[in-house]
Amino acid sequence: MKILGIDPGMAIVGYGIINIENDKIELLTSGSVQTDKKLSDSKRLLEIYNDLTTIVKKYQPDCASVEELFFFKNQKTVIPVAEARGVILTVLEKFNIPTYSYTPMEVKQVLTGYGRAEKKEVEQMVRIALNSDKLPKLDDTIDAIAIAICHSRNIV
Repeated sequence: MKILGIDPGMAIVGYGIINIENDKIELLTSGSVQTDKKLSDSKRLLEIYNDLTTIVKKYQPDCASVEELFFFKNQKTVIPVAEARGVILTVLEKFNIPTYSYTPMEVKQVLTGYGRAEKKEVEQMVRIALNSDKLPKLDDTIDAIAIAICHSRNIV
């Protein structure tokens, strides 16, 4: 089963696609969609739409897990992130991909056993789950992989 994990954002959308086979997790691909803050919001949203469409067409995931907006300290970023999440959900719906949502706290709870775990703890659990010392550099990409792993553990 191929699971697409997505960490939504307006500036950076992290993504990771894992494959689950016989309880083994393999990272198929990961990366980010990065938009230029000099562009209008509508152009940035279109870029997210187009890039995510390309990823979905290429890898054809069986399902997707998307981080849910839960709490934002910075009120200026909550609306653009919500708009980006809406575009992401639209792409997934367009391709009839079953979609599941998890809050950051749920992801941390599933991966580490503690809902308020630090980023480094989540990163370490992603490393262990993938049985790899090499992880992407961007936190958004690692978070997306963590979201995919979280879903893999919730469907068993």
